[in-house]
Amino acid sequence: RQSAKSWELRAVMSLARLWQQQGKTKQARQMLAEIYGWFTEGFDTADLKEAGALLEELSVPSEA
Repeated sequence: RQSAKSWELRAVMSLARLWQQQGKTKQARQMLAEIYGWFTEGFDTADLKEAGALLEELSVPSEA
């Protein structure tokens, strides 16, 4: 089950990056935050570290 969640997290990170490039930062952040919230452990894994960093990046107001 945890493996399926990890795959979904990776897919959502890819979609979030695409949406970020398309200017849909708010939607990307909301979607990623929901999936990231599923996890209660394993925050030292590469996937969750990357997801956390992406969430932080999506939370910073764009300069555009």
